Amino acid sequence: MKRIVRSVLVLLLLSAVVVTGGSLYMLSYSLTPDATMEAKNASSYKYMYAEYPFLQPWVDSLERTGALRDTVILGAEGERLHAIYAAAPEPTDRTAVIVHGYTDNAVRMLMIGYLYNHDLGCNILLPDLYYHGQSEGRAIRMGWKDRLDVLRWMEIANDIFGGDTRMVVHGISMGAATTMMVSGEEQRPYVKCFVEDCGYTSVRDQFAKELKEQFGLPAFPLLDVAGWLCDLKYGWNFREASSLKQVAKCRLPMLFIHGDADGYVPTRMVYPLYEAKPGEKELWVVPGAAHAVSYRDNREEYTRRVKAFVEKYIGGEPEQTNENQ
Repeated sequence: MKRIVRSVLVLLLLSAVVVTGGSLYMLSYSLTPDATMEAKNASSYKYMYAEYPFLQPWVDSLERTGALRDTVILGAEGERLHAIYAAAPEPTDRTAVIVHGYTDNAVRMLMIGYLYNHDLGCNILLPDLYYHGQSEGRAIRMGWKDRLDVLRWMEIANDIFGGDTRMVVHGISMGAATTMMVSGEEQRPYVKCFVEDCGYTSVRDQFAKELKEQFGLPAFPLLDVAGWLCDLKYGWNFREASSLKQVAKCRLPMLFIHGDADGYVPTRMVYPLYEAKPGEKELWVVPGAAHAVSYRDNREEYTRRVKAFVEKYIGGEPEQTNENQ
C-alpha cells in the first residue's frame, strides 16, 4: 500500500513539475518573444514602405518639416514609454490615438496614421505599448494593463493638440483588444468613439486557441497555471484580461471590423463582442480579409467606412476660411 501511495505521489509531483515547466515556457514564448520583436523593430520602416508604398513620401514630408515628433512619459513602474505624433495638415481639434498589435510598434501602424492624418485631416498620436518598439518594460501585457497606459496617452494627446480635442481611439489586433479594454473604463469628455479591427474576446480565449492549434494541447491545466504564474510575476492574469467584459461597459460608439478569413483571431470572436456592446455600434465583416490586412487589401473601402463612422462623432474636415468674405 505504501508503495502505491509513494508511486502516486511521485506521479503527481512529476505532473506538477511538467505543468509548471510548460507554463513557464508558455509565458516566455508568448510574453517575451525577444528575437521576433528585435527583428520587427529593425525592419519596421522597410517593411511598411514595401507593404504600403504611399507611406514613404508622406513620412518623408513629415520628417522634412519636423512635423513627426517623439514624446516620452514614465510608466507606473518607472519605465520609459515612447510615442510618435503629428499635427494635422490644417489646425484642428480632431485627434486619433492609434494602437498597434502584438510584437509590433508605432511605426507599423503608420498606415492608419496616414488614414487619419493625410486622408481625414486629424492630429495623430501612436504609442509604443509597454515592452514594444522604443518603450521599456518586462513583458508583453496583451492589452490589459496597457489600457491604463493608453488612457494616459489619450490625455497626453489631448494636451498636445490643444486641450479640448474630439478624439477617436483606433486599434488593430492586440491594439484592438487594448482599445476595447480602454473603452470599458471611465472616459474623459474629449473621447468620442472607438474603432476596433480584429481584436480578441479575451487573452485566455486567444491563448487557448493558440495552445490547441500550435501544440495540440487543451487549455486546462496549462493555461490556468500559466495565468497564475503571470499574475505572480507580472501582476495580471489571463482571466481578468477580457475585451468582452470591458466592451459591455462601453457607452461610446464603436465600429467593429473583422476579416471573414481571419484564422489568427478567429472571425467568430467579433460576434459576441458586437452583441455585448450596448448603444451605438456598427459592424463590418470584410469579405476575404485575413488577419490585420483589411486596410491593406481594401484601402478605399476601409477609409470610406472609417471616415463615415468617425466623422459622425468628431466632425468633418475643418472648413477653409475665405479671407475675402
